[in-house]
Amino acid sequence: MLNDIPKDKELILFDGVCNLCNSSVLFVIKRDKKNKFLFAPLQGDVGKTITEHFEIDTELVDSIILYSPTKEKIYYKSTAALEVAKQLNFPTKLMALFLIIPAFIRNWVYDYVAKNRYQWYGKKEACMIPTPELKAKFLM
Repeated sequence: MLNDIPKDKELILFDGVCNLCNSSVLFVIKRDKKNKFLFAPLQGDVGKTITEHFEIDTELVDSIILYSPTKEKIYYKSTAALEVAKQLNFPTKLMALFLIIPAFIRNWVYDYVAKNRYQWYGKKEACMIPTPELKAKFLM
């Protein structure tokens, strides 16, 4: 299944029932003018395959993971979000400047938001179902 991901793409794994995560996915899709990203919910088969392959504890990392097939590398939490931002158009790509802040500081803020995301933004009963025109961007 990992070999099915095109090498010219990167895969964003997200919490499919989180309203904030779903909004973030739509934010990226709108700004992904180079068509660089694919998406998969952590709860789906692709998400489970990648988390098992890389031995990721989804109890500790449950909101965003970026998988780069060309580098065979995984990015977590704030680093994943900023690596995504870096590949989007201006001015969003300027957010990558925050990569100079040590990850433990960035992730402290990230974890605080992630811990409260359901309370602040709500939660769906099931993963988002993409519209027909966006379906090609999603792996389930």
